[in-house]
Amino acid sequence: MASSGLLVEKTEEEWRTILSPEQFRVLRQKGTEKPGTGEYNKFFEDGIFSCVGCKTPLYKSTTKFVVGCGWPAFFEGLPGAINRSPDPDGRRTEITCAACDGHLGHVYKGEGYGTPTDERHCVNSVSINFNPEKA
Repeated sequence: MASSGLLVEKTEEEWRTILSPEQFRVLRQKGTEKPGTGEYNKFFEDGIFSCVGCKTPLYKSTTKFVVGCGWPAFFEGLPGAINRSPDPDGRRTEITCAACDGHLGHVYKGEGYGTPTDERHCVNSVSINFNPEKA
């Protein structure tokens, strides 16, 4: 559960009214945006990335790193903000927003990128919004 302790529950129709068709496809139907197409893939500014569906803060910009995989990559989420579950095929681990269960992407371990956690959270840009750091 997210650090706020609030669980966001909406019907599929409610989600369709607040999300764009592409956001709905990815967040609610576990889709994936095409590699290299997301607005946050090569985006590096100071701030917080939040869930596009429920606005729960998920990642600090200081945990974002360059991988070249075609999607934004983070080495760590905010405490309690992200849930993990094995994909049905057992090959990957899905990451979802702990507050609204929106699909974010997948997490990979042990790839040797030299990050503090040795993890890569491969996140769909369409699943997140950026909130700049206040000066």
